[in-house]
Amino acid sequence: MTEATGTQPPAASRHLCICADDFGMSAGINSAVFDLAEHGKISATSGMVRRSAWQDGAGTLRRFDASRLDVGLHLDLTRPAVADGAEPGLAGLIARTCMRTVDAQALRADIRDQLDRFEDAMGCPPAFVDGHRHVHQLPVVRELLVEEIVRRYPMPRPWLRCTAAAAPGAAAGGIKAGIIHALGGASLRALARQHGIPVSRGLLGVYDFSGSAADYRRRLSAWITASRSGDVLMCHPSAGLLPSDPHGAARLREYAVLRELEFPVSTLFGEVDIAPLSHLLRMDESAFVQAAE
Repeated sequence: MTEATGTQPPAASRHLCICADDFGMSAGINSAVFDLAEHGKISATSGMVRRSAWQDGAGTLRRFDASRLDVGLHLDLTRPAVADGAEPGLAGLIARTCMRTVDAQALRADIRDQLDRFEDAMGCPPAFVDGHRHVHQLPVVRELLVEEIVRRYPMPRPWLRCTAAAAPGAAAGGIKAGIIHALGGASLRALARQHGIPVSRGLLGVYDFSGSAADYRRRLSAWITASRSGDVLMCHPSAGLLPSDPHGAARLREYAVLRELEFPVSTLFGEVDIAPLSHLLRMDESAFVQAAE
C-alpha cells in the first residue's frame, strides 16, 4: 500500500507484520535484512543506532519503499562497553527500573539521543519504536519513552510493539513469552493508549533460539498460522556470524528459513500476507487493536 494513493494491501484474510530486529548490530544482519526486504519476506526492521553497522547500513535502508517496509528504532539500553563486545546482563537494568533507582535524567537523554540519531540517518521519524531485549516496556523507560514520543511527534505517532502473546498453545512462546510480557507489557499498552500512541496487537516469534532449521521452519509455520491482523512476528536473521553474539547460529538458521517464505501463505484459517503495520493502522486501527484488550 502507498500512502499517497491510499491503495489497500493485497487481498488476504489477515495481514501480519514480520519484523527483523537488530539492524545495525553487524554487517551480516544488515545484509540479511536488505535481502529479505527486497524479496518481500519481511515488512519491518528495527535499527540499533549506537551499534557499529548502523551508519553504513542506514544509507541503503533509506532507499527502500516506505510503503513496503516500516523502519523503526530498536531502543538499545544494554549496549556493550566496547564495540561489538559482549552485552551486559539485562537483570541489572530490570532491577534498577523496577526499583526506580535508575538515573532518569541519563535515561531520558539516552532515549532522545537515539531518536536524534535515527532521524539524522533516516531523514524522518521512526515508523515505530520497540526495544532490544524488550527494554521499551520496563518501568521508568516506558514513561520516558511515551513522554518523548508525545513531545516530538504529532499525529500519527510511531507505533509501539506490544509484547502480549499473540497466540495460544505452542505458538505462544511458553514461559519465556509470559515473563517478557510480565515485565511491563500491559502497563506500556495502557500508557500508550492514554496518549494516543498506537500499539501492535500481539507478539509472535518468541523462542529460546535452540533447534535446527527444520525446528524453526515448524515454529514459523505455526506462528503464521496462528497470526491475526495487527500482530508482529519478530525475527533475528543474519547472513554472517558475529563472534560475540550468543545467538549467531540461530540467526543463520532464521535467515535461511525466512528466505524460503512465499506470500501470501495459505493456512487452515485463510490466507496470510505481510504488510507494514503503520499502513494497517492508518486503514483502521480499531479493527485489531481494540480486540487485543
